[in-house]
Amino acid sequence: MSSAAPSDRPGPCNLRVLWDDRLISYDFGPTHPLNPVRVELTMALAREYGVLDQSGVEVTGFEPAGEVLLELIHDPSYIAAVRYAGSTGMPQLRHGLGTADNPVFIGMHEASTLVAGASVAAAEAVWTGRAQHAANIAGGLHHAMRSAASGFCVYDDPALAIAWLLENGAERVAYVDVDVHHGDGVQAAFYDDPRVLTISLHETPRTLFPGTGFPEEIGTGEAKGTAVNVALPPGTGDAAWLRAFHAVVPPLLRAFRPQVLLTQHGCDTHVLDPLAHLTLTVDGQRAAYAALHKLAHETAGGRWIITGGGGYELVQVVPRAWTHLLAEASGRPLEAGTDTPEAWRDFTRRRTGQTAPRRMTDVPPERAGETEGWEESAWGNGYDPSDPVDQAIRATRKAVFPEHGLDPLGEP
Repeated sequence: MSSAAPSDRPGPCNLRVLWDDRLISYDFGPTHPLNPVRVELTMALAREYGVLDQSGVEVTGFEPAGEVLLELIHDPSYIAAVRYAGSTGMPQLRHGLGTADNPVFIGMHEASTLVAGASVAAAEAVWTGRAQHAANIAGGLHHAMRSAASGFCVYDDPALAIAWLLENGAERVAYVDVDVHHGDGVQAAFYDDPRVLTISLHETPRTLFPGTGFPEEIGTGEAKGTAVNVALPPGTGDAAWLRAFHAVVPPLLRAFRPQVLLTQHGCDTHVLDPLAHLTLTVDGQRAAYAALHKLAHETAGGRWIITGGGGYELVQVVPRAWTHLLAEASGRPLEAGTDTPEAWRDFTRRRTGQTAPRRMTDVPPERAGETEGWEESAWGNGYDPSDPVDQAIRATRKAVFPEHGLDPLGEP
């Protein structure tokens, strides 16, 4: 079911998928937007396609994150508050626990340590060479702060994975976040650390939570220029989003030369997502995954750590997007236009009562050619000063490119 790969695309890769059925215990309740059924449906779809059974792909368990590991990012008093809230059901509002976004649930600490442990295990597998790529699709909880839960996130697993890498000898780690929301927790954790480059492409904070991620946020001290924010206007679609991506991400990764690339893949940029206002399709998201995979090989020696993230259209979007992601990471991408397996559609109907999508693409067959050239969306084709996406690109490049010795007005 793999598509024919262009010669410059990575071939079959070694991929470790960190999974434990207990990961779906990270559950704020049936009415909360972050419903773990989205992860359950993703794993089911990937299994039906045989993505997880391919040569070079292994699904493995992991240990939950312990106190010492959590304290690399989180304050001990906050960890104690999470543990207390999760054992008693009592809100700890000064730590953001018990709000509408982050309601308390029994077992919250244990569930959150599983998510964190999976991302750190992915980092360990890649850093030690046990796997080229490693994925925790239940992860990507990028809003959690040192002493507070935020935006559906209790422990910041991407930040913990990066901190583990630094503790174990990594000198340059790059983090690219394509969630529709700013990756504020990860940025905050490393805002003054020149060893970590954080790049976030997101809807402008003028219209969306968390209200941060302006292009002027570039890091401090020796880390000036290592926080990068591309704040895109509502309504940005596939071609414009990918134009912004290619104008900012590849040149910075090439200049920074990371030893490891960690990427967060919130798929709430999709036009159907109920919590945001960008208009990407699964096909545009799939193009971003392919670009990041290629960049991992080009700039980071193939060392690629992958997490999930946001995504609140639980049936129509998340399972397809992240199955494409896992297939891409295996080096055997799925054909965009293939039908979803009937067994998966039946499972989805039984599990959710909803009708599952029939195809792995959002593009009708007669419009399939419209995806051509997305990977080559070039800033060098010219800047349109009246276009809000180009304005956002230029603001980011002007803010950070000189810090890396790059021309903000030149080609990528």
